[in-house]
Amino acid sequence: MNARAELPLHAPGATTDKGYIGQSVPRPNARRLLQGRGAYVDDLRFARLAHVVFFRSPYAHARLKRLDLSKAARQPGVIAAFDGRAVAEYCKPWVGVLGHLKGIKSPPQFAIAIERACCQGEAVAAVVAETRAQGEDALQHVEADWEELPVVTDMEEALAGKVVIHADLGDNVCFTRGLDTGGVDEAFAKADVIVEETYEFGRHTGVTLEGRSILADYNAAEHTLTVYHSTQAPHMMQDVFSRHLGIPEANVRVICKDVGGSFGIKVHVYPDEMATAAISVMLRRPVKFIADRLESFLTDIHAREHKARVRIACTREGEILAFDLWDLTAIGPYSVYPRTSGIEGNQVVNLTGGPYKHQQYRAQMNVVFTNKNVTCQYRAVGHPIAVALTEGIVDLAAEKLGIDPAEFRRKNLIPDSAYPYTFPSGIKFEKLSHHQSLDRLLELMSYKELREEQRALRDKSIYRGIGLAAMIEVTNPSPAFYGVGGARISAQDGATLRLEPTGMVTCIASVTEQGQGTEGAMAQIAASAVGVALDKVRVITGDTGVTPYGGGTWASRGAGIGGEAVLQAGRALRSNILEVAAHILHADRAELDIVGGEVVNRLTLESRLPLVELGRVAYFRPDTLPLKFQSELTVTRHYTPREYGFTFTNGIQACLVEVDVETGFVKLLKHWCVEDCGTIINPMLVDEQIRGGVVQGIGAALYEECLYSAEGQLLNGSLADYLVPMSAEMPDIIVAHIETPPRQSDLGAKGAGEAGTAGAPGAVMNAINDALRPFKARVAAQPFTPQRVLQALGKV
Repeated sequence: MNARAELPLHAPGATTDKGYIGQSVPRPNARRLLQGRGAYVDDLRFARLAHVVFFRSPYAHARLKRLDLSKAARQPGVIAAFDGRAVAEYCKPWVGVLGHLKGIKSPPQFAIAIERACCQGEAVAAVVAETRAQGEDALQHVEADWEELPVVTDMEEALAGKVVIHADLGDNVCFTRGLDTGGVDEAFAKADVIVEETYEFGRHTGVTLEGRSILADYNAAEHTLTVYHSTQAPHMMQDVFSRHLGIPEANVRVICKDVGGSFGIKVHVYPDEMATAAISVMLRRPVKFIADRLESFLTDIHAREHKARVRIACTREGEILAFDLWDLTAIGPYSVYPRTSGIEGNQVVNLTGGPYKHQQYRAQMNVVFTNKNVTCQYRAVGHPIAVALTEGIVDLAAEKLGIDPAEFRRKNLIPDSAYPYTFPSGIKFEKLSHHQSLDRLLELMSYKELREEQRALRDKSIYRGIGLAAMIEVTNPSPAFYGVGGARISAQDGATLRLEPTGMVTCIASVTEQGQGTEGAMAQIAASAVGVALDKVRVITGDTGVTPYGGGTWASRGAGIGGEAVLQAGRALRSNILEVAAHILHADRAELDIVGGEVVNRLTLESRLPLVELGRVAYFRPDTLPLKFQSELTVTRHYTPREYGFTFTNGIQACLVEVDVETGFVKLLKHWCVEDCGTIINPMLVDEQIRGGVVQGIGAALYEECLYSAEGQLLNGSLADYLVPMSAEMPDIIVAHIETPPRQSDLGAKGAGEAGTAGAPGAVMNAINDALRPFKARVAAQPFTPQRVLQALGKV
C-alpha cells in the first residue's frame, strides 16, 4: 500500500523515520503517495530516465477552480503527477525586470502556474511517466474545472486598461520609455516636407529545426544537478538553476553541445524547463522534456508584435531634420526572465533613424501585457522594426520630394569621416562605413540599369520594385546591455588553450554552437594564433563543467568577444611554447617562431623542433629543463568590450521584386546585402550567416505571423498553417563586404549573425511599395500577404 507523507518528498531539512532527507536516498522498494499537496508519487519506479509532459491551459485567461490528478497518477507507466504548488516548494518563482529599464514591472511567474492561467498553453500540472507516450495518455485523465476570465488580446485595448490582467500591478503597462533630444517641434515647424505613416508588425516565432529540450539529472548523494540543455547560455542557466532550485552553483553543471538552431529563442528561462529540473530534484532521478512542434508554437517565445507611428521632417533640398516615433508593443502576460521583454521596444527607440545624421529625435514607447504567449528577444532584437520604420519613412520622404531613394540616402547618411559619432538616442559609434557600403551596393546590383529596366517593363504592365534599407546593428554587447540592470548574464567570454603532449591544441571556449559555425571559427583563430594546422585544433564548447565562465552565444557576440578571448589565449600559449623551445634548444627566444606545428628559425624558417617533441619533453621529461623553470602549456584568457558599450556594425540591403497586381502575389527576384562586420574570419560562414538571416527576415516580411482570435486562441499553431520561407520561394542572395575593424580588439571582428534579418523586411517592404507606386498604393502591415497587397490596390 502507498503511505501518506506529511512533508513534500524531499523538502530541505525535513526529517522522517529514514533520517535527514537531504542526505539519504529512498530505498528502491520504498513507496509513498503524496496526496492533498498536489503531488502523487510512486517510488517503485525510481532511478531510470523519466519523461515529463504538461497539462496546459486551453484558455487564454482562466481561473483553475478544481484540478484532480489522481486518475492520471494511476495510469500505466505514470511515476508522478504534480500541480503548481508542489513544484513551487522546490523552485522559486521569478520576476523579469532589469534595474536600468526604469519602472519596468511584471508579476511573479511560477514553473507551473498556480490557480490561474494567463495565456493558452500555460502549464498548470505535470505528469511524469516512463515514456512520453504514457505521459501523454495520462494527460487525458487529468480533470480540471475552469472559470474563464476576461481576455485582452489587442495592444491598444491593453494600453487603455479596461481589462487589467494582473490587478495587483494596477494596469497593463509593463514598461514605458520616452526620449526627447529637444528641438523636435521646432524642426517640424520649419520643415518643408513632413511625412507620417503607421506601420504594423505581426508577431512570429523562431521555428527552430530542433525543439526546446532538457534532460535534468539530480544526484541526491552529491547534491549535484547535471542538465543537458538546448540553450545558448549555459553559464546563465547554471546560475538560474542554482538560485531557483537552492543548489550551490558549483554543484550545477549545464551541458549544451550542438544545438539545432536557436535564433535567440533558446536564451530565455522557460517555465516548463524549470519545472523539469525541479521535478528531477523532487524525484531524485533523470527527467526529460522535449517540446513537440505544437507545444513550440504555443510556448516558444514570440516576437515583434508592434504598432508604430513615425514622422520625418525634411527640407525641400532633402535634408532630414528630425524623426518622431510612437511605438506600442505587446509581450503576453509576463516579462520574460531574466532578459525581460522590455529590451525589444527599448532597442526600437535606440535604433530608429540610426544611419542618418539628423540631431533631433523624439520617441515614446509602451510595452503592454496581453493574454497571448510571451514575446522576448529573437534574432536581431528590435532591429527589423527600427530599420523598417526608418527606411519606410525615408522612402516616403524621398518620393514626396521627387528624389531618387539612393541619392536621398547618400545625402543623409552619416559621413564615413564623422566617427567617433554619438547618435541622438545616446548610442556611440566607433567607426561605420555607410557611404562605402552604399557605393558598393549600387555597383553590385547595377542600380542605374535596374531602374531603366524597371521603367521599360512598366510600359508592358510588368510591375517591378527596387527597395533599399540601410541599417546599423548592435553586436558584441558589453555589461551595458544586461549587467548594469542587475542580470547575472556574463558580458565576457573566456578561452582555455592547451598544448597536448601529441602537439595537438585543445581550445575550450565559453561561446556555444547552434549551427552558425562557432567551433570552426574558434579553431581557425586558435590555429592561426598558436601556429598549427587547423586539423591540429580540437574545440570544446557548451559545458560549464570544463569551459571558462562566459556569456555564451547571443547578440552576434561569438566571434567578436569569444574569438578575441581565443586569440589572446592563443598568443599567450604561443609565447609560452617558444619559451620552452628556447630552453630545449638553448637558443634565443627572439630567433624562434612557430609555423605549421613546428618551432622554426624566424628568419630562415628552418625547422628546429616539432611541437610533438616539445610536448614530450615538457610533459614527460621536465627534469631536462632548467631547475627553476616551469613550462606553462595551458593558458586561459577572458575578454569583454570596455571602451564602447556595443560594437556597431552597419550595412545596406536591396531587394528586387515583381508584384502581380491581379493576384497580389509578390515574387522575389534578387536580394543584395553589403555588410561591414569588421575582420572576416571565415568568408563562407559569414556569407551563409547573412543569407540565412536574410531568409529569416523575408519570412517576417512575406509569410510568418502567429494569428490569434479575439479570445486569445492561436489559430495557426502548426507547420500546416504557419508559413515559413522555403528554398523554392527564395531569390539569389548576393553578399559583399566592407571591412572596418574596431580598434578596441586585436581580432577586429564585429558580429554578423543578425544583419541579414535586420535589413531584409525593410528592403522587401520598400521594393513592394516601389512596384505599387504607379497605382499610388502602398503596404505598411507585415507580413505583406497577397490579400494585403490587393487591399492596398483597392481590389478586395
